Amino acid sequence: MFKILALLIVLMMVVHLIRPLGFPGFKRRADVWKIGVGLIAAMMLAVLIRP
Repeated sequence: MFKILALLIVLMMVVHLIRPLGFPGFKRRADVWKIGVGLIAAMMLAVLIRP
């Protein structure tokens, strides 16, 4: 689960650097750090949910 989630988020970061995704709050290439923060939050949530 962690590896798949991490791979998808890193892929999303690379795509965003090439061409911004256009989601609200992600209009510029410099906003790629927000995706990284989302990755950290998702990983922490996955650890908390995991038995």
